[in-house]
Amino acid sequence: MSKIKIVDTTLRDGEQTAGVVFANHEKIRIAKMLDAVGVDQIEAGVPVMGGHEKESIKEICKLGLKASIMGWNRAVIADIEQSLECGVDAVAISISTSDIHIEHKLRSTREKVLESMVKATEFAHEQGVYISVNAEDASRSDPEFLLEFARAAKEAGADRLRYCDTVGILEPFITYERISKLISQVGIDVEMHTHNDFGMATANALAGVRAGASWVGVTVIGLGERAGNAAMEEVVMALKHIQGNDLKFRTEMFREIAEYVSLASKRELPAWKPIVGSNMFAHESGIHADGALKDPRTYEVFCPEEVGLERQIVIGKHSGTSAIKAKFKEYGVLLTQEEADDILAQVRVAAVELKRPLFDKEIVYIYEDFVHDAKKVINKN
Repeated sequence: MSKIKIVDTTLRDGEQTAGVVFANHEKIRIAKMLDAVGVDQIEAGVPVMGGHEKESIKEICKLGLKASIMGWNRAVIADIEQSLECGVDAVAISISTSDIHIEHKLRSTREKVLESMVKATEFAHEQGVYISVNAEDASRSDPEFLLEFARAAKEAGADRLRYCDTVGILEPFITYERISKLISQVGIDVEMHTHNDFGMATANALAGVRAGASWVGVTVIGLGERAGNAAMEEVVMALKHIQGNDLKFRTEMFREIAEYVSLASKRELPAWKPIVGSNMFAHESGIHADGALKDPRTYEVFCPEEVGLERQIVIGKHSGTSAIKAKFKEYGVLLTQEEADDILAQVRVAAVELKRPLFDKEIVYIYEDFVHDAKKVINKN
């Protein structure tokens, strides 16, 4: 199975999330972490913005990272010149290909779109950098025009075509059909750049890979415009455990980088977030906790340590006696079945009153009260 390459755009598309701004030192730290995790290419930002943006990209280029460093550009030669000044070894040349974008956003024509893209691509090719030509809103583009666009990009010197599901309207079956056709008829490397407006960004990325796409664009924790992009941690782990394609990433860093990006972006890292959320390996339900205690594989597809997390047995309303016994075993207390039954009943009452699971100290208090009451009964007798 061919190795799929990952281009991470947390520092570009991720920062385009409404209200998100990374400080320069945060962008540099994130770039280092992405490189350490194993990302093949880092889209570091938009050099033509100048100022702090351009300075941070220059600094990232000077770090000597293993990953390729890409600058994002419009299909304008002046933009590409700004990227080259930063020292990037790759450029993304982006222009819309859907009629709705061409008419209403660009106020242009298909012919002018092709002309601008070809001129910019030929210029970048002459500079000897890696080139991704981005077909913005590809998923709403006329299929025949998109094929013409892709052929022109390839002929002008593009190394790959970024297929952008800009407004997230694809579903996996259509994705597979379209990417298969594009690759078979043009013969160019394709990158999946999928958005999550309908909750299918990761699924569409995987469908594109199944159809032959060799690159996937991602962001940490799925940061990005509106509902975000395909999440790096989801794509990498799904490729490994569902499609059997291990990219050899340092996945044990996933929780660490997710926490850092969450803090830097001031965006919540939900407990229920796939792969890196704290609930991924938290078991409360009696049946689930009992199974996980006997053999974690009953309710866990991979080990928590693989993504930098730990297993948790949560004690609350839905707990069973197996979890109660296991929790007290951690304290060095071996409960009988009768004791576990009595304590569990009190745990459930407390959990309903508090409307949450219990903290360890609260469980200990229940046990102390239980022991105290048991002694009173013994003394009376």
